[in-house]
Amino acid sequence: MPERIRERLDPRVERGFTVIEMLTLIIVIGILLAIAVPAYLGFRDRTANSTAKSNLRAALPAATAYFQDHGTYRGMQSTDLIALDPGISSTLTVASAKRASFCLTDTVSGRTWSVAGPHPTGSDFHQSDDCS
Repeated sequence: MPERIRERLDPRVERGFTVIEMLTLIIVIGILLAIAVPAYLGFRDRTANSTAKSNLRAALPAATAYFQDHGTYRGMQSTDLIALDPGISSTLTVASAKRASFCLTDTVSGRTWSVAGPHPTGSDFHQSDDCS
């Protein structure tokens, strides 16, 4: 018995990990990945949704200014909105522009949101590209 203890404590004897230890490590890493990856993907989706809605909210004052200047939303383009407010997202598009209403869309990381105006409420934001 003392020989075995001496052999284990001898620094010149090289020993590696056992198969059981390696399998345990792989299983622990797999469990951590199974928890972390879905959480990360959900976070990324929520961030993209929030960013798209925020971009749409930022464009609403420019759309109102366009209406004040022209008396209609007809002919309104995203370039017109960016000219009025350079801080507006370059991915923002005008899906439709009628005399008294409009539909703006924005896509962030594959998530498309739209808002119908004028004077939108929270229920006027839709996860689509046509305000429906």
